[in-house]
Amino acid sequence: MIRELICTGSIILLLCVLLPIMPADAQRDEATVAGNWTFDDGTAKDSSKKGLNGNFAGKPKSVDGIVGKALDFNGEDEGIKIPDSADINSGGPYTDRTIAAYFNCDDVGIDSRKQVIFEEGGRTRGLVIYVFDGEVYVGGWNRAEYNWNGEWLSAEVESKRWYHVGLVIRNASGKVEKDKFEMWLDGKLVEKADGGQLHAHGDDIGIGFTNQNAVYHDEGGSGTNIDWFQGLIDEVVVYGSAFDQGDFSQASQALNVEPQGKFTTTWAALKAQRTQK
Repeated sequence: MIRELICTGSIILLLCVLLPIMPADAQRDEATVAGNWTFDDGTAKDSSKKGLNGNFAGKPKSVDGIVGKALDFNGEDEGIKIPDSADINSGGPYTDRTIAAYFNCDDVGIDSRKQVIFEEGGRTRGLVIYVFDGEVYVGGWNRAEYNWNGEWLSAEVESKRWYHVGLVIRNASGKVEKDKFEMWLDGKLVEKADGGQLHAHGDDIGIGFTNQNAVYHDEGGSGTNIDWFQGLIDEVVVYGSAFDQGDFSQASQALNVEPQGKFTTTWAALKAQRTQK
């Protein structure tokens, strides 16, 4: 009897530990992965098998990250150039999209300039995630076809702290509609805004800087090799599906364990389970 009680108690304790990190109502569809850059081997290799291996601008350093390894960018001339892809920018139209990344910015107000985490597209159509003046922004626009002038949502962030940011286009069409564009931060929905589908956008893709043209909330962003990020970036993903609460909650769990240790193994196991489905 005592042994049975001990076994039962152990199972309950294990469930209490595991339940908070199990995904709920997750919409992440591995069949729609467009690119996944973990940086775990110190390179910009795409682990999604889509072959979108990035090329370094400069020499960002490989350091301990929030999940495995991350890259440390100097804010001056270090970034990653990503090849064009039908899954990201040269195909379309894209009715569902998720871009997500962990970041840790050295100074969120440095020189009152933008620090780009990820960008795709150009001045007419595109998406962007960047830090500026103490806030992280996600932006999207499609200024042709159906004239989505763009939305830029933001949330306050602090220097030298890990965050997980997500940009989502959800079930959009070829017209501007309510609540189609979303911003997520640390597993929580920050805000929804008007949005629509994204048509092909040929300007180059960048991680850690604007590779070739973007649009910011103040209409800046025109140029190449500008607005370099200073700090750490880890686990950048692009999907052709719209992540849900369960997906972002799962990703944010990594922020609750520092320094990294057992949770890294758990996170890797969860990713493997999702891939096998």
